[in-house]
Amino acid sequence: MRSVDEQLAKVIAAAVRPAPVRVAISESQGLLCAEEVVAERALPGFDQAAVDGYAVRSVDVQAANDEPVRLPVVGEIPAGSRQPRRLQPGQAVRVATGAPLPTLADAVVPLGHTDGHQANVTVHTPVPSAAFVRRTGEDVQTGDVAVRRGATIGAAQVGLLAAVGRNKVLVHPRPRVSVVSVGEELVDVDRTPGPGQVYDVNSYALAAAARDAGAEVSRVGIVPADPRRLREVVEGRLLLSEIVVIAGGVGGAAGDEVRSALADLGDVDCTRVAMHPGSVQGFGRLGPDAVPTFLLPANPMSALVVFEVLVRPLIRAALGKRNPYRRAVSARLLSPLTSTKGRRGYLRGQLLRDAENGEYLVQPLGTSGSHLLASLAEANCLIMVDEDVTDVSVGAEVMVSFLAQKS
Repeated sequence: MRSVDEQLAKVIAAAVRPAPVRVAISESQGLLCAEEVVAERALPGFDQAAVDGYAVRSVDVQAANDEPVRLPVVGEIPAGSRQPRRLQPGQAVRVATGAPLPTLADAVVPLGHTDGHQANVTVHTPVPSAAFVRRTGEDVQTGDVAVRRGATIGAAQVGLLAAVGRNKVLVHPRPRVSVVSVGEELVDVDRTPGPGQVYDVNSYALAAAARDAGAEVSRVGIVPADPRRLREVVEGRLLLSEIVVIAGGVGGAAGDEVRSALADLGDVDCTRVAMHPGSVQGFGRLGPDAVPTFLLPANPMSALVVFEVLVRPLIRAALGKRNPYRRAVSARLLSPLTSTKGRRGYLRGQLLRDAENGEYLVQPLGTSGSHLLASLAEANCLIMVDEDVTDVSVGAEVMVSFLAQKS
């Protein structure tokens, strides 16, 4: 039986990052930048007013400390104005926020520090040089790196790309993941199951999990166990995917049929991994491009746990994430739990936070059955129990892995 860490190392070693592509900045959010974005112009591109007020020479209003200073207003500059203006000593120009400063002006007196008059303005408070002014290049200078290679592009980065005039950016794209369900007992959710039939849960749940991990997902749905048809479908998906996930047909006679159907495409290593649920699983690299391919249990609960532990980190690694794993914390157990000896347990839990001391607390959920999908829907974490531990008492410290991303 292979350990979880050994299987995970084998999986992560197969990570292939798709070649960078250039996309519109509106489509880049959440992806890793694949280039050094160098600003070709300064930001701001000109000296501009930071507030509504009056552009002045600061020396002309210094005396306002002693008594109000009165200056003639020789014009008005709105935001977006492209008409150059020149300020003479002893004058003021009314400016809107974002408006370019006239030549010789080195400060802006906020509207609230004046009487607000249009022809002649009385200034009640002096301002130092550069006060309430956004200087040229104050944010980004020409030649500065605006967004660095390897940075995750979020809302601020998208805004910065737009601010430096970039409409496209080179990124590491989302890995393409194809999800296939195999099983004669499966029907799609738009049909009524007959005797012995069940809904195809896996292709929907695993596609959602892959999407949550950051992948571009193709839910292939149900494929018959017919070897020829299965091989055709998987071979086609290998040409369009960086990762293929096949749920169902891992163990027993059904598993032998699936492996036989895929044999010409490469070797899938079906083994027992020292974890529960989801011990029986398969992994290999198929097709001419050696695409990482998973065989997951037919049981939806087990399939989702194996996905969380092994497939999700591969997707995150393919995205270029430095740490492809979920955040894990120590929590105090609120109810006792049992785990299978010799296997690392990944048990459903509800993670809480003590309002008084900030301590993490965790309540086990439905640990008695690996088939209990409803309890996983209620869970926000997986409780991780070491292979050599079978019983954990109330109050014991356990490690838990978040299922939901925390801010």
